[in-house]
Amino acid sequence: MTTARQTGTDIDESVLVEGFLSGDESCLAAVHRRWGPLVYTLARRSLGDAREAEDITQLVFLAAWRGRAGFAPDRGTLPGWLTGIARRKIADALAARTRRTELVAAAGAQLLLRATDEAVLPESAIDRVLLADEMSQLPAPQRRVLNLAFYDDLTQTQIAELTGWPLGTVKSHARRGLHRLAGRLRDDGLVGCAA
Repeated sequence: MTTARQTGTDIDESVLVEGFLSGDESCLAAVHRRWGPLVYTLARRSLGDAREAEDITQLVFLAAWRGRAGFAPDRGTLPGWLTGIARRKIADALAARTRRTELVAAAGAQLLLRATDEAVLPESAIDRVLLADEMSQLPAPQRRVLNLAFYDDLTQTQIAELTGWPLGTVKSHARRGLHRLAGRLRDDGLVGCAA
């Protein structure tokens, strides 16, 4: 009997599927070698980001391994099933990206509107000084990401390229920095609780 310890490309698909379904980790490795490039290519084309595509590829194979009992060979092929999982993971990633972008845009718009509306008021100068002071108290990575986003008008992808940080790290710094800044500004009475 052929084992999955071979390269993965010379194993009969039915043997591979049987081993995968029975929990043979060497078959999982062979499945990943055989169809990982397909999943990665789908994610890369859909997301436009190599690092995010790598993350999605890993999530797809993790989900497939954990949910392998749900695969029914009589209803379709293993690569077709993996493609379906990939499409759902890609859709989730795009939805999360949209939510993050909307959060950053809303926070930026709120600060910009407040600054524009109050630009002629003497208190606005004080607010800008307080905002700068609050920004200076953020951890350096969060402060850097927010400065690049708001003052240099860079996207998170551009910030990742500029800093050399993974896109997920940039997104985390932006989210944490905005939450921390909003909390501090709310505590100081500079922004209302409505959002």
